[in-house]
Amino acid sequence: MSANVTDEQIQALAATAKPYSLALLHWGPERTMDGADAVELEHQRRMVSLRADGVIAILCPVASDDVAGAAIMTVPAEEAAEIMAGDPCVRAGMMRVEVHPCHGFPGDTLPG
Repeated sequence: MSANVTDEQIQALAATAKPYSLALLHWGPERTMDGADAVELEHQRRMVSLRADGVIAILCPVASDDVAGAAIMTVPAEEAAEIMAGDPCVRAGMMRVEVHPCHGFPGDTLPG
């Protein structure tokens, strides 16, 4: 670490924290079922639509045999869980989802 961070800087940042939800998608047993490509395309369309609507702030597909993706959602965890339960891949058993309440800092972004 090259930056020196003071206690005051940590406290100032902590004061700006806002609640979000973290949705973690894991591959499920039906990942390779017949018709999986079409179901996954509908999943992708839905996730990008939720992103466009501002429900998903950060969308991160993951290249892994276990984790399919992660999303930072702008809604409470209970609502995020309901939204993700309706995902085509989750409903088909291709993915399972975990939703966790979390906090983030407004203005944080991914580098361009």
